[in-house]
Amino acid sequence: MHMTLKRQPRLRPWVQFAIRMSIILAMIVFIVAFHWFERDALKDQIDGHVSFADVIYFTMISATTTGYGDVVPVTERARLFDALVVTPIRVFFLLLLAGTAYTFIIKRTWNRWLMKLIQRNLRDHILLAGFGVSNDKALEELLSRGIDAKRIVVIDKNREALDRASECGVAVLLGDASRDETLCAAHVDRAAALLVSTGRDDSNILVVLTARKLSSSVKISVTIRETDNEDIARQAGADTVINPVSFTGLLLASSLEGPYRADYLADLATSAGRVELRERVISADEVGRSLQEICTGQAVRLIRDGKPQAASDADYQRLRPGDRILEIIDST
Repeated sequence: MHMTLKRQPRLRPWVQFAIRMSIILAMIVFIVAFHWFERDALKDQIDGHVSFADVIYFTMISATTTGYGDVVPVTERARLFDALVVTPIRVFFLLLLAGTAYTFIIKRTWNRWLMKLIQRNLRDHILLAGFGVSNDKALEELLSRGIDAKRIVVIDKNREALDRASECGVAVLLGDASRDETLCAAHVDRAAALLVSTGRDDSNILVVLTARKLSSSVKISVTIRETDNEDIARQAGADTVINPVSFTGLLLASSLEGPYRADYLADLATSAGRVELRERVISADEVGRSLQEICTGQAVRLIRDGKPQAASDADYQRLRPGDRILEIIDST
């Protein structure tokens, strides 16, 4: 699935509302001005005198309805103006009012109710705390791997970032992910995973601490730029700590020994490549077998009790229930 997350932010709701109201006001002023300068072409059936108040009254009535017949145009020019100008403006005026009512009242009320319903039913979802470059790419990768956009919630303090995220069909939450109320609103206790990338190591670690306090089961992955902070992030409760700076350095160093090593590593890291590195729990029929007997892909590592096993270990040759393996599969 291809989605472009980079776009110009849309106009703010209050700006849209102001533009629509300005258009309506300009149309009313235009019609009032014409009727006032052509007031001799109008006839008041009540007292025979057309005042400025009568002009305002006639303009509003003719712009919103077909009129009541108490003030009427009597000249050909005035009648043509009402038929060819006021009538189209009346239609546009009503459509604009209806559209404004839908956009700013009906649609917003409906979306608010729908979001509350979605929020109440959130379960086994994926939270993205922060929506900068890293989580931008993470969202793109999740969607390309077939993750339903309805299972993803993006949390950020920046409205423009949330505007970009919402274009992908995911739910968004405006707030600080390091605060209890924000993560509670996103139901971190029922989430399957939390990806943290706010742009700062200290903020990332604070989000991890808050999330781990609220949920002992959610899987937390966090980006850390400073190597010294990696252990702190793990102590805070992160299951996976990713250092984008170190990974970039690894790719750069690998490129010196040949142009294809870096390409292969990049392939492993993304679903767009021809090969993919997959992690999974072994199936029941694989218990007792060796890694060499795995037929779903090329097994490259065994993880037992949360620790990678060395190939020289005797236990490495026989798989046990609950073991996890890393395997390279063909994704083409």
